[in-house]
Amino acid sequence: MRVIVALDDSEGSFYALQWTLDNLTNGITASNESSSESGMLTLVHVQQPFHPAIYPVGPGGAAFYTPPAVMESVKKAQEESSAAILSRGVKMCRKKKIKEETLILEGDPKDMICQATEQLHVDLLVVGSRGLGKIKRAFLGSVSDYCAHHAKCPILIVKPPKETTATKP
Repeated sequence: MRVIVALDDSEGSFYALQWTLDNLTNGITASNESSSESGMLTLVHVQQPFHPAIYPVGPGGAAFYTPPAVMESVKKAQEESSAAILSRGVKMCRKKKIKEETLILEGDPKDMICQATEQLHVDLLVVGSRGLGKIKRAFLGSVSDYCAHHAKCPILIVKPPKETTATKP
């Protein structure tokens, strides 16, 4: 079984990974086994592309472009963030002795995740949910909602547990 878990910097995505490791590891081979027919867990992180900005400066329509040093600095920060996110996911997999691979993509997360499921011939896509209400989801969009309607494979949306409030004695 080939499974993709989409990760971002939210706790919801790491909860989805932990849920996958706890509940769906029968079809995924342990990291010390090697078989061409074994399953694989792929951790995917999608970076938003950096769009350099053009700022109007002063009268007459003069323009200020983002300096190359700033663009390189932002790109490096994105790469470091992606590496940290995937490193955390890899550590979680290795604790459970699950074979994993990582993939960093660039673009709109909704589209790139769906494209990756097609290109990698995935059996299951697992995504976390932030639990947005209908109004927030309409304005902010929802990666999990989009993938549920557009992915060409089964999708599992893992919701985080509801916060339990302590009852008064």
